[in-house]
Amino acid sequence: MDTTDFGERLVLRPMLDTGRLDTGRLDTGRRDTNRRDIDAAAQGGGDVASPPSLQTVRVGVVGLGYVGLPLAVAFGRRYDTVGFDINARRVTELREGRDSTLEVEPAELALARQLRCSSDLEMLQRCNVYVVTVPTPIDAAKRPDLGPLARASEALGKVLKRGDVVVYESTVYPGCTEEVCVPILERASGLVFNRDFFAGYSPERINPGDKEHRLTSILKITSGSTPQVADFVDALYGSIIEAGTHKASSIKVAEAAKVIENTQRDLNIALINDLAILFNKLGIDTLEVLQAAGTKWNFLPFRPGLVGGHCIGVDPYYLTHKAQEIGHHPDVILAGRRTNDGMGAYIASEVVRLMVRKGINPVQARILILGLAFKENCPDLRNTRVVDIVHALRGYNAQVDVHDPWVHADEAAHEYGITPVASLAQGQYDAVIVAVAHHQFAQLGGEGVRALGKPVSVVYDVKYVLPREDVDGRL
Repeated sequence: MDTTDFGERLVLRPMLDTGRLDTGRLDTGRRDTNRRDIDAAAQGGGDVASPPSLQTVRVGVVGLGYVGLPLAVAFGRRYDTVGFDINARRVTELREGRDSTLEVEPAELALARQLRCSSDLEMLQRCNVYVVTVPTPIDAAKRPDLGPLARASEALGKVLKRGDVVVYESTVYPGCTEEVCVPILERASGLVFNRDFFAGYSPERINPGDKEHRLTSILKITSGSTPQVADFVDALYGSIIEAGTHKASSIKVAEAAKVIENTQRDLNIALINDLAILFNKLGIDTLEVLQAAGTKWNFLPFRPGLVGGHCIGVDPYYLTHKAQEIGHHPDVILAGRRTNDGMGAYIASEVVRLMVRKGINPVQARILILGLAFKENCPDLRNTRVVDIVHALRGYNAQVDVHDPWVHADEAAHEYGITPVASLAQGQYDAVIVAVAHHQFAQLGGEGVRALGKPVSVVYDVKYVLPREDVDGRL
């Protein structure tokens, strides 16, 4: 998540094998046989454990990043809670009342009086409910990387006890919790699923940087591996979520609901991106078209742009992976992904085209990109697609500077090999690209942004931050 990974990206990696999990090698036949044995034991009146009650809950949140920390704080205001993160620097800052993700204010941290943050796995042994909030990224080939999820499950298996409940919040494909995570928990703990311990799934809906839609004000989907556990998980979240909960009939339903939330949004943005490219060729301003169409009550207000972040640009690949695994080719979803993944290169080509029209040679030209975070007014760099613009422009042998007042410079260097410039100098650039709609860039205005360029230069607006008359081009 950042150079210290905010407790999510690197969570558990130093303790466990860092190799990528090969889900194709899981022994599904043995797992299915084991499940039938468990069901038979349960039906035969075997010694089935009971989940904890709300009065005895002790929560352990694994990963204190953008997702985990707000959750740990909410639980810590009501229950005995351990926030676990292997990143000692992250734990130290939280103990000091600081959150470098800017998701939780110091006053909110102070109110979580029952929350203790630790990088010691042994601290989790006192818990009986574990909530896993590790990342589920994709690899270079855009395949699901379940390594963090597998390693988290492996570690939890070492502290899992009879009667415990493990709830996953990470976005996955339908079936992943029970097909991948549960067998790891069984193997590592020696316990039997749905007899000795239980599982739940409650997908995260955190929107980084959004100060209006917060954890407790967003309705929460819940599910459990048995009816009793489903009721328990629903009641647990219901005790901290003011907006209420929606109890799904199964873990698979909850998993599917989460992954299509972002897939739907990805496809809608892909349509608008495709239209933006078309309208540009037709000489029509895309925003004007969208504003006109938006006068109809049921027209959806999507805008073109880069599609990055930890959700929208990643989650569809989890669904397409599972679809292809069972023999279904998701043409529409993959087409949307191709469109959105290509927008960085398209923007770079448009900037170069505008430069050439003004007689500016892109080779060795100085180009400034305003913004590196994946979205406005937050420091989140996860899967930012601004880097696609950087790489494409460097492919023209241009000299590219990036400025972002929100991001941590060391994180940008660690994650992408990009060191942002700390200050802006006027009259230095052949082209200026407003890539992220940070409020600081809006405050500069068209005149301020134009002043960063040379007397003959190009200003391109990716996010409609500036008035149309102040730019040379925009999506």
